Amino acid sequence: MKNQYKLSRRHFLRTTAVAAGASAIYFPYVGNVLGANDRINVGCIGVGGKGSSDTDDAARCGGNIVALCDVDENVLKQKAQKYPQAKLYRDFRKMIDEMEKSIDAVTVSTPDHTHAAAAALAMREGKHIYCQKPLTQTVSEARLLRKLAKDKKLATQMGNQGSAQSGLRRAVEVIQSGIIGGVTELHVWSNRPIWPSGFARPEGQDPVPAHLDWDLWLGPAKMRPYKEKIYHPFAWRGWYDFGTGALGDMACHTVNMPFRALKMGYPSLVVCEETSEMFPETFPKTSRIRFEFPAREGMPPLKFWWYDGSPNDKEVKALRPGGETVKDIIALRNQLPPSGCLLIGEKGKIFSPDDYGAEFFIMLNGMKGFVPGAVRNQPEHESIRSIPQSIPRSPGHTEEWFAAMKGGPAAYSNFDIAAYLTEIILLGVVAMRVGVGREMQWNGPKMRSPNIKEARRFVEKDARKGWRV
Repeated sequence: MKNQYKLSRRHFLRTTAVAAGASAIYFPYVGNVLGANDRINVGCIGVGGKGSSDTDDAARCGGNIVALCDVDENVLKQKAQKYPQAKLYRDFRKMIDEMEKSIDAVTVSTPDHTHAAAAALAMREGKHIYCQKPLTQTVSEARLLRKLAKDKKLATQMGNQGSAQSGLRRAVEVIQSGIIGGVTELHVWSNRPIWPSGFARPEGQDPVPAHLDWDLWLGPAKMRPYKEKIYHPFAWRGWYDFGTGALGDMACHTVNMPFRALKMGYPSLVVCEETSEMFPETFPKTSRIRFEFPAREGMPPLKFWWYDGSPNDKEVKALRPGGETVKDIIALRNQLPPSGCLLIGEKGKIFSPDDYGAEFFIMLNGMKGFVPGAVRNQPEHESIRSIPQSIPRSPGHTEEWFAAMKGGPAAYSNFDIAAYLTEIILLGVVAMRVGVGREMQWNGPKMRSPNIKEARRFVEKDARKGWRV
């Protein structure tokens, strides 16, 4: 495994560029590298929840944690017990300003609406960045971070850990070998939301807890009254002002493998086909969104359907693919799993029941059912054993980022790729916001819809003064 990762930079760029996604994606040159023996000083923004493990992963990979930042003093103090040498901050703007010369890299693990504000500020100061998924909350922010990473020649990585899974990379190799033919349909479904969604904003306000800086938590979002257990600590994903719904939470994982394998690029049309009851400020409990991609690099036109909704929610029936589309999956699993990814090609199908794309099954035309591709503790089916490995395997997701900072190859989910994936996913949110049933044509390079002008207001963020990126 380790020797496979020690390929020449030229070979790594050549082999991984093929699997990256669209033809416009490449693995960027990383400048401002640190020496192999240098200790990397890391500042961590958002250190509760996923941010706690992101901080620990940076330390595990050799990072020297020199600063911790969180708007919740209780969370901050708890994490400081493990890293007593780190300076503590509530405002990441102050952290980056005061420690600009003392920090080499920054992790960003905040709610979605502050990802871009934190990352862009640090990147403009030349800091390498690890940012949780989704990379940003808006399409324009994703485009900005992609440009900053390229211009500043920074080592970047988005936190979609499935990118490091050998099974995901094997699926990309198998699909791109052509064994299932040109893929014309993609169906991806998720068991999210697992947070409150589909409701109106409650009236009134509650006292802000002394340990929480509510103004800093809101960041670029408009001021609103604090309500206990409605936004913080983990109820924000369902709000348009703070999260990106089920799409933002899970599609950076579940769409990651097909995005790379099918070189999806920008869609030409996106439409939110159906949802449960809509509310002005929160995502619906369930939705179905269709993306259409034109022919590209020898691949046929593709239709991609996204479905979300919790199967445990008794108020609505979660939207899912059905009928002939999933009958072979049901035969394999005895039921449709809560989450999944199905690619339908001219010569066969590939199904992944894993949120991270770590496992997959294959069924070629003429087979009676799905057989193991990359499945834990099961050998590959003979039909794909001869397909060569062309993508280097990973030493670990965070390890890739640290290797890039020290002159190694760019991480597999670097921002040039991660921002592209994020843009596509966030277009589903834009389509939902412009209205159910409205077919939104899309010009990817120009970030605009030729036929729905008001889409623009959901592509860019109207941030509060002091928070604009």
